[in-house]
Amino acid sequence: MIRKIAFCILLAAGSCAAFAQSREIGTVDIAADARATTVRITGDADLRPIAETAFRTHGRYRVTADRASYVINFTAAGGNQVRVEVSTGNPARSVFAETLSGTSKRNALFRAADAAVRQTSGLPGFFASKLTFISDKSGKREVCTSDLFFGEAVQLTNDRADALSPRWSPNGSQIVYTSYFGTGFPDIYVIDVASRQRKPLATFKGTNTGARFSPDGSRVAMVLSGEGNSEIYVKPAAGGAVKRLTRNQSVEASPAWSPDGSRLVFTSDSAGKPQLYQMSAAGGAMTRVPTNISGYCAEPDWSVGNPNKIVFTIAMGSRFVLAVYDFSTGKSTTVATGPGDAIEPSWLADGRHVVFTARGPNTRRTMIVDTETGKATRLSGDGLGQVSHAHVLAPR
Repeated sequence: MIRKIAFCILLAAGSCAAFAQSREIGTVDIAADARATTVRITGDADLRPIAETAFRTHGRYRVTADRASYVINFTAAGGNQVRVEVSTGNPARSVFAETLSGTSKRNALFRAADAAVRQTSGLPGFFASKLTFISDKSGKREVCTSDLFFGEAVQLTNDRADALSPRWSPNGSQIVYTSYFGTGFPDIYVIDVASRQRKPLATFKGTNTGARFSPDGSRVAMVLSGEGNSEIYVKPAAGGAVKRLTRNQSVEASPAWSPDGSRLVFTSDSAGKPQLYQMSAAGGAMTRVPTNISGYCAEPDWSVGNPNKIVFTIAMGSRFVLAVYDFSTGKSTTVATGPGDAIEPSWLADGRHVVFTARGPNTRRTMIVDTETGKATRLSGDGLGQVSHAHVLAPR
């Protein structure tokens, strides 16, 4: 069988301002969008460095060895449990303590750190998030999983064929992705994370890409080109017929669901250059998202933590950067992410931080950026080869 393959590379960028929120902890009253809060991390020798690394990625905090607004202590509590205690004031007074369980001691530590974040900032924690991503360590681009800081990494596929764009199911039990496995053409597969059993979801002629689960896990949006040019389709996750949503002569790509599952945002070049559009997930007219920030906007991701915001990639001069569009203000802002390209953004649970790929001439690395301050921190190390296409699963 001969299949016509169209290649479309669409990228995007942005920034996100957090909504004002305050929380009283002991005698300290802080605003969620105020300047960084100083914290000193103490506790068990094997837990403290990991916790310090986590808090250093969070734009809301500044880790210090001196006096701090809060002292956060982590100690093992037996098995896969970690106890966290937060103290403030001089003399220090304990204002919060809890013992958290996890799938491992490391995971329990991140859950305990998330509890400390909620108590000291009022923001949802994200340290216990999981990633699915693409690594070429084996010589081919395979689907992998890990925690947010690339610990406990597992290679799920061993297809010896390039894969791309893995996306979690809402409950974390499955991952949908595109692979050139078997036929040498881009098809969509679903893999069970526990059993590592893979099954095809879309193997139509042409290209089958861009698959993403709906927020309730019942549907999958995707991009198919079998009927001509690339169009947006939706298919039941459990199997069944695909439903075509877009019908035009332009190229569509990168669909992402709204948090309530009622709408899709995606990229289309119907205006001549890639821009963001949205439409009902049931079908109907597509309308342009008035980003008004670049002639090239792509790769949108809709925030669950702040449903008013979409992060995307834009062309700015000779490179790609991230940007955030806010539906409540109708404005877009950019996020400074360094000298290379910033692509493939994925929101974290707090609606403030984004994981993305930092692309250089010969490198692909996963980074985290605070969209309020522009502070970016590298997450992926060198042991996994070139790492890209990271997608975040919020702590469960």
